[in-house]
Amino acid sequence: MSFFTEANRMLAREIIGRYPKRRSAMIPLLHVAQGQAGWVTSEAMIEIAELVGTTPAEVLGTCSFYEMFKREPVGKYLVNICVTMSCALAGATELMEHAEERLGVRAGGTTPDGLFTLASAECQAACTEAPCLQVNYRYRYRVDPGRFDQLIDDLTSGSLDDEIPQHGITARVRQRIPGDRAVGAVPPDEVTEAPVWLAAATNGASGGGAG
Repeated sequence: MSFFTEANRMLAREIIGRYPKRRSAMIPLLHVAQGQAGWVTSEAMIEIAELVGTTPAEVLGTCSFYEMFKREPVGKYLVNICVTMSCALAGATELMEHAEERLGVRAGGTTPDGLFTLASAECQAACTEAPCLQVNYRYRYRVDPGRFDQLIDDLTSGSLDDEIPQHGITARVRQRIPGDRAVGAVPPDEVTEAPVWLAAATNGASGGGAG
């Protein structure tokens, strides 16, 4: 039985078709799998391996390398609080303590209703806006306990559903590439001549000169 829904299986085939080597589609397919289930299941990795012509072990190796892919269930909202130096100096430790008290779980835990998973994170590259956090990888800046409580209230009520989808949804706008706009990529071992863009660049350089 297929892990992917029929719609996602069709999407997977479309994504694979964009690459000269099927295995290059592995990461996008992991995103599709996580978007469907909220995390990457063993069944998903087995099916991805079949689709791209590799082994489940290789898919697991790729999946486990990237922090964004979760291999166990998480809440609808994954709240990552940055605890690295700039945020720590600006109150991230106190913010984490407040978050644990408000949600009733320690960092790494998920609330009993399955709505929130709380986690600490390394630098989120927003040091001038410390302390910061991400909800399903959407940023919130200069968060204090009051702003945190308001964020949790808004997420619980669903008022931010248009802005922050459930965990696993990286984007709601799916890339579509018309056939006449495709780059025409071919497998490396089938390349017989220099790419068009390189030839054009070379001709342009040789044709220039001082006025």
